[in-house]
Amino acid sequence: MRRFLTVLAVSSALVFTPAMAQDHAGKADAQDAAKADTGKPDKVEASAVEDAQPRKDSVTTSRGQKIAYTATPGHLTLRDDDGEAIASLFYVAYTADNLGAKARRPVTFLFNGGPGSSTMWLHMGSWGPVRVDTPTPTAYAPAPFAIGKNPLTMLDISDLVFIDALGTGLSRPLGKHQASEFWGVDNDLKTFTQGIVRYLSINDRWNSPKFVYGESYGTLRAAGLALSLQKAGVQPNGIILQSSILNYGARQTGFDIDEVRMLPSYAATAWYHHRLANRPAALEPFLTEVRRFATGPYLNALAQGFNLPADQRQAIAGQLSAYTGIAPQVLLAGNLRIDLNRYRKELLRDSAETIGRLDSRFMGPESEVLGDRPEYDATDTSMTGPYVAALNSYLFGTLGYKTQLYYRPNYYSGMLRGWDQSHVADDGRKQALAATSLDLAAAMRQNPHLKVLAMNGYYDLATPFFGAEWDLAHMSIPEALKRNITYTYYESGHMIYIDPPSMKKMKDDLDAFYAAAQSGD
Repeated sequence: MRRFLTVLAVSSALVFTPAMAQDHAGKADAQDAAKADTGKPDKVEASAVEDAQPRKDSVTTSRGQKIAYTATPGHLTLRDDDGEAIASLFYVAYTADNLGAKARRPVTFLFNGGPGSSTMWLHMGSWGPVRVDTPTPTAYAPAPFAIGKNPLTMLDISDLVFIDALGTGLSRPLGKHQASEFWGVDNDLKTFTQGIVRYLSINDRWNSPKFVYGESYGTLRAAGLALSLQKAGVQPNGIILQSSILNYGARQTGFDIDEVRMLPSYAATAWYHHRLANRPAALEPFLTEVRRFATGPYLNALAQGFNLPADQRQAIAGQLSAYTGIAPQVLLAGNLRIDLNRYRKELLRDSAETIGRLDSRFMGPESEVLGDRPEYDATDTSMTGPYVAALNSYLFGTLGYKTQLYYRPNYYSGMLRGWDQSHVADDGRKQALAATSLDLAAAMRQNPHLKVLAMNGYYDLATPFFGAEWDLAHMSIPEALKRNITYTYYESGHMIYIDPPSMKKMKDDLDAFYAAAQSGD
């Protein structure tokens, strides 16, 4: 999920602090870019020989079901049309041993985003049989961290394959090929399509129900994979979008639509921190009211620019203040707009603290409270230590995976700056900034059984929940297919699963979704 600042060495793997690789929206701050680094070079070059190092274990679910499983870290070798090995894609798979024939069980491919983030976050925090526990929105004390069995694992409903993007984790280019060749929306889609096809082939999973699960930029990838996989003969049963960014073009500062998409998340954040003068008892139907204001009076006011009459400007500023907890004069000075960084500084200015970007429940003190830009993201600085420690301890310790490569939680320097954000859509037209919601719509039209689950946290300021609603609502699909999209919401942030009540609700929602996606309706 992230970003990067510093390079650490832990266990036998390289560790980056993410200052933004999983800036799931894929936008880097200049200050982060200046601090970024690709980290330590590998001791050896990656090998074109595929490996798998399985290990047996078991986990007991929250419902008392004991699942025997095989954990398999390994590499998939990708080849070009001439058969030349071009890349080695790292994965960790979990397959249940006592829940029926493997070939007929669902298999889910999971990944984080960035671009430039490994899948350490989903792997060590969400649905695998082992996870690190970070249950409160606060800064965590140093190690030891709580790393243990996960009773909410998804292994009861699906086998799981966590895949690291090329250049992150232990995924590497091969031979003469450079990581930069894989940096871009379309090249990345091709890489993941090849990787998934290869996994299905060598593990006899072609006839298994198939699901794709992306977080953050991983949702833009997942939406694109819905179509590219179908073109490769892989027909997914379901696409899970957690903390979505499906349209790069809408996430440009100063564009009216970006202000509209952010407003409900600002309102949820102000509600959480008790910064509303007349605070409603519950988030809903309060946020429904804010959504209506955002797409009605607020959007109309922004559309008029400086032609908006002064009395209407004052009225809109007053209502915005009531929803966001920001003083009307600040909103008026910003022409009825408030930059995300300014909002994070302004909301708790009187307490000399800023709020997190990835999860606005998090707060952190700052030495300089007069500026308009936070020093850091309190979510990121709190989460990085536990997750990096968990990944290294588990992969190289518990699983005993042997390699002379360094694990890269993020590969930021160069990757994000060199990432090609354009995309060739299904109709052949090139988008300067990718909007793979159009690919998802095409996949749903071609496969009317395809189900989509959109999971969003109310306190996520990186990929606001109203942005996901907006992108999915603007897809061109028949009326009958709209029922194939399910929306779920949680009182958490970008990494929804760090909040225990939200994670329990997520698991229940996923159980229902997987059942529906395999019903044949």
